Amino acid sequence: MATTDQGMATVGAGTSPRKRSSREWIPFAYLAPALAVMLVMTFYPMVFQVWMSFTDYGVIKAEGKQTLNPIGPNGEPPANYREPQYVGFDNYLKIFTSEAQFVAQIGSNFNFVRQVIFNLWWTFSNVIFHVGLGILIAVLLNVEGLFGRKIYRAIYILPMVLPNIVIATVWRNMFDDQYGAINQGLAMIFAPFGLPDGTFNIRWFNQIQDPIPGIPLPLSYYAMLIANIWLGWPFMTIVATGALQSIPKDMYEAASIDGATGLDQFWKITLPLLRPAMVPAAMVGMVTTFNLFHVVFFMSGGGPLGRTEILVTQAYKLINSFQLYGMAAAFSVMIALILAPIFLITNRISRATESYDV
Repeated sequence: MATTDQGMATVGAGTSPRKRSSREWIPFAYLAPALAVMLVMTFYPMVFQVWMSFTDYGVIKAEGKQTLNPIGPNGEPPANYREPQYVGFDNYLKIFTSEAQFVAQIGSNFNFVRQVIFNLWWTFSNVIFHVGLGILIAVLLNVEGLFGRKIYRAIYILPMVLPNIVIATVWRNMFDDQYGAINQGLAMIFAPFGLPDGTFNIRWFNQIQDPIPGIPLPLSYYAMLIANIWLGWPFMTIVATGALQSIPKDMYEAASIDGATGLDQFWKITLPLLRPAMVPAAMVGMVTTFNLFHVVFFMSGGGPLGRTEILVTQAYKLINSFQLYGMAAAFSVMIALILAPIFLITNRISRATESYDV
């Protein structure tokens, strides 16, 4: 062994500095193609978006100008083109203060603080249900001897493989006030009670009055919550199922010998050992739900009166309806600034990045 080590040391010592230097560059050569793609597809758009947020990039209707297309049909700048101007933090201030002129310009019931509060509540309320149901269903399907367990696990993946726009459209139709399956199902269930016709023509997305007094959430929020719970729990169940397979069975056997009940085993063995897998999954769920465009846009459209609007759908409308690219870019930057501390605080509280021994 000593002779081998000495030989290797001799070979290493005999390698020229030029060869060692060339070998050090080999990992960077392998990383270069991926880095080039990331620079073009990720980093450049991010930097450009931050730059846009400090300009009036877009269509300036008050001046009859636009900053989007500098090249006309003849190759010259069109008459209505001007270069985007630097406006500093003006876009951010207009958004944060819900400036009256800006609100009148987009013609909506926009209030930034209310929108952020709703966006956060929408995120946390959904993720709590996703994680809770995901763990519960994973534990139930992990019971030994359960008939059809593999079939159940195959079925609950369906919400994850269906296109998002299809899911949102189907749920939107299910909550239709006249022909939706939800209202018709409620009418069938309560038909024996002799309720008058039209009792369950519930206007899920148009009702302005809050269904629960004292809780300022419209009925459309609850409709979207039901749809998104159906959409989100399968991912958490998959993560929890994978984590359950790694828990040694002898831990449960030892706990049973010591007299621990099934509930004790769940709280003191299953849940702590699921935590390393579920915390990162919950963080992914938070980011996904915070920016969950398709459910909000295609189900409620942000209504009624903009009360279920979230930041990402508002940013989309600023681009699609008003061509205010600079304002939408500022919205996107603010979304990132809101998500970053949430992630760091959640990570700190849960200590997800700390390793520990079981």
